[in-house]
Amino acid sequence: MIRAALIQLRSGTDMARNLVDASGLIREAAGQGASFVTTPEMTNILEPDRPRLRSLARPEREDASVAAFSVLAQELGLWLSIGSLALQGPGEKLVNRSFLFTPDGGIAARYDKIHLFDVDLPTGESLRESHAYDGGAEAVLVETPLGAIGLTICYDMRFPHLYRALAKAGAKLFTVPSAFTVPTGQAHWHVLLRARAIETGSFILAAAQGGRHESGRETYGHSLIVSPWGEVLAEAGTEPGIVIADIDLVQADLARARIPALVHDRSMSLTVLKPD
Repeated sequence: MIRAALIQLRSGTDMARNLVDASGLIREAAGQGASFVTTPEMTNILEPDRPRLRSLARPEREDASVAAFSVLAQELGLWLSIGSLALQGPGEKLVNRSFLFTPDGGIAARYDKIHLFDVDLPTGESLRESHAYDGGAEAVLVETPLGAIGLTICYDMRFPHLYRALAKAGAKLFTVPSAFTVPTGQAHWHVLLRARAIETGSFILAAAQGGRHESGRETYGHSLIVSPWGEVLAEAGTEPGIVIADIDLVQADLARARIPALVHDRSMSLTVLKPD
């Protein structure tokens, strides 16, 4: 049995303050018995001013939050999934990188967000993640004493083949740290996360940013823990805080036995018809 905790944040433009806020909630979750804690996308900063963001971001080896979260994981003796940090990449752009820290403070895995969110919203808001970030190219599965964990980030949830590939490789639990917009959150957040859980027979842990940020951006919140059968086990509102649920990965095996869709894939050809 794993006591899993999601940290819901409202990250701002001050990295030091964001680190303090996240660390305080992580400590609180550990105090409630959590052995696995996960935070949202952009835990270290949510800064829409791209030039300022680039000036503040540091390479992983120099980033204060990476070092601080390593120490915190070791101090609290838990598995700590930092949903993502904005970091300087090897090229001119940033990377949106997730980390999984072990209870001894080591880094078990890193994952760079593969699918970047480039969209024009009905509200008039235009988001071009690819202008600032380089996308990753490698899916990541981490085999831990808790179980096999698939690492994903936010917009990845719209690409079911990623989750299916990870589940077929053994993942029974997915982290989906996010900073969802309100319009898309209202329309799709619950549906997509429950669908990814159901079709793979896996637990979904989706820690989110929530509420109106100091930059004026508003995120959807509603951090979710979803069972392999698609049940919502725990849900936040829009305020920063913690949601906790006890999860048993045996439930993933039971769900997959009831609906063995992962083993029923068939190769196929595609016919395109063009009637006269």
